[in-house]
Amino acid sequence: MFGVFNVIPTGFFNNLASGSNQRIYADCIQLIYKEYEREISYRIPRNRIRDTLAIYFLENHVELSNDEYSGDRTANDMAGAVIRKFLSKEIGWLDEEIDDTTYEKQIVMTENGIALAEFLNKLEKPEQEEFSSYIYNIYNTLNNAEQWKENPYVNGIKNINKNARDLSKALKKLSTFIRKIIEKMVQETTLESLTENILEYCEGNFIREYSRLTKQQNIHIYRMFIKTKLDEMIADDVVFGRIAQDCAKEENITYEQAEDTVLDMIQVTKRFLVEDYDQIMRDIKHKINVYLQIAVGRARFIRNREKDVRGNVERTMRYIMEEMTEYSMKDELPEEMDALFTLNRHEFIDEGSIRFPRQNQSIKTPVAAEIEEMTEETIEAARKAQQKEAYNPYSRDLMKLYLEKKMGDSHEITSDELPLNCRGDMLANLSSVAYARDNGFFVELLDGYYEANDMILRRFKIVREEKE
Repeated sequence: MFGVFNVIPTGFFNNLASGSNQRIYADCIQLIYKEYEREISYRIPRNRIRDTLAIYFLENHVELSNDEYSGDRTANDMAGAVIRKFLSKEIGWLDEEIDDTTYEKQIVMTENGIALAEFLNKLEKPEQEEFSSYIYNIYNTLNNAEQWKENPYVNGIKNINKNARDLSKALKKLSTFIRKIIEKMVQETTLESLTENILEYCEGNFIREYSRLTKQQNIHIYRMFIKTKLDEMIADDVVFGRIAQDCAKEENITYEQAEDTVLDMIQVTKRFLVEDYDQIMRDIKHKINVYLQIAVGRARFIRNREKDVRGNVERTMRYIMEEMTEYSMKDELPEEMDALFTLNRHEFIDEGSIRFPRQNQSIKTPVAAEIEEMTEETIEAARKAQQKEAYNPYSRDLMKLYLEKKMGDSHEITSDELPLNCRGDMLANLSSVAYARDNGFFVELLDGYYEANDMILRRFKIVREEKE
């Protein structure tokens, strides 16, 4: 069971509960927290905190409600009342100490008070995360083993696992963020607001972050290296033992428990980078496509129903056509409309309405052209050049031979078993999949990607078709 109420005062959240002063209290704790930004510790003279809150009451013209405060209405008095309330043991946002040198009262933010202020700040102005930095931090940590040699658990695998978990949480929040954009898009009622929404989306931090994540810091660039290094950690008994020993010391657990903890961290990190990451990114890409499709559809919907002259004309025309459908058996408009419109009558025609037939051009003057006679050598050279141009190393027949050679007597083969040493191998593997059905094979897509020699190939399995 979670024991959050075992570590905070009983009235810790009372100031933020339903009440007329909840906004004032939230502003005050954030102002107090902001005062500490320029300090070396969370300790400030009491009179300075009081003056800051008094300025807040004066500039914003706010007062504490009579239900919770019955004293004088001066800014200093209300500021003092807020400080006393935050200092109470039932709330526990602030604490008070006496300076050993000046004997002046100092206001100290408690750990819980700091956490609350930071939480409120994040709710008001969420921080934009650099997704690509998590991947690079993992890569950089594994690429510089000397940096965490002394503390392989804390500075090594624990740091790597934390970056993987943070990236996972950030991407999940990103996916949720896109869903909110889509929900907002559906509610847009004017082209102006819709355009602002789209521009904000295209020029916003999300697009820049997503672009870096899929281009400059694409995980496919680092994934094979990261996976290899993590596998080496498990395979190397000496390195794994040092990490487990450091874990047991840091977490105060037995060596056997530490081995399980370290192994679980490595496996969870690998599973996220190899499998879960691709699933999350596919979901984000799908939602981006949905967003763009909704944007286009919404723009068309609003344009067809906009409240201007064009929109009124379009609605009028639709109404007329609906009315005409009812009178289609009589082939006439309603009497009240007959004098206004001449639709679908085709009563008037002019020369501009007629399409004249085209005249075929005829050759009246014959033209003779000199033809150079080719020698046998020229003909042979042209034949070889044409044959060379026509040769396709990735034709259907050659790809069938390629697969049969690689499969041998096996019934199936996966992409991991096919060579991927050069671009020719990549083209051969792709062509073999493209012609698989025609050559008597079945293709089954697998999760993940196969990477080698700076090339990435979607994992797949080719199965030989059973002959009846």
